[in-house]
Amino acid sequence: MKSKTAKADSLGKKTIQIVSARRLQCDLMAHYMTVHTGVSCRIVSDPAAITVNPTESDHSTLVLLDCPERDPVKYFMALAVSGKRVLSNCLVALFNVRPGLGIEERAVSWGIRGFFYETDTVDQLVKGIQSLFKGEMWLSRDIMAKCILSQRSAGEAHNKEVIFLTQRELEILSMVVSGATNEEIAARICISPHTVKTHIYNIFKKINVPNRLQAALWAAKNL
Repeated sequence: MKSKTAKADSLGKKTIQIVSARRLQCDLMAHYMTVHTGVSCRIVSDPAAITVNPTESDHSTLVLLDCPERDPVKYFMALAVSGKRVLSNCLVALFNVRPGLGIEERAVSWGIRGFFYETDTVDQLVKGIQSLFKGEMWLSRDIMAKCILSQRSAGEAHNKEVIFLTQRELEILSMVVSGATNEEIAARICISPHTVKTHIYNIFKKINVPNRLQAALWAAKNL
């Protein structure tokens, strides 16, 4: 009993936001985590409903994204379009991940801090949450090693690309992230759609992405 109280005290000011449409499972999970860690839990069905404190710098909020049988791209697109800077102001982890899906390296590059699999136990979930709130990552050693090698090879070149985006390109990229078409962007900044297309081509080339979705994901992590 004493150990449970100590855990609750240590995480009592932390909060968890669970993003999932599966209410019954999440209600049970939230209750278990509150009892065993003292963390306050909130459940939302849409990433757009995540609340973010823009002044928060100590990462006291953990966002758990439900990720069954699918690539989490839809979540990152929604987060990018929302403009809430969830990935920079909150800790973010995926749960209900199917083992062998192979999304870890890419997800880590987008800012994901941990993964909870369909086969994990509730004890592993609690341990992982405690580790995440301590500033650690929650992933296997094999996945960590792969991520480190991947980041080393791409890191320096990726950072240099940010420097070469002009103010106009940054302005256009922000509108691309919001979902604006070339014609809408052209009307807003009083240039031709053809010129917008040229700017977008140059942006994609500089940040090394093939399409608007990947550009939105890049912006969510870097801007």
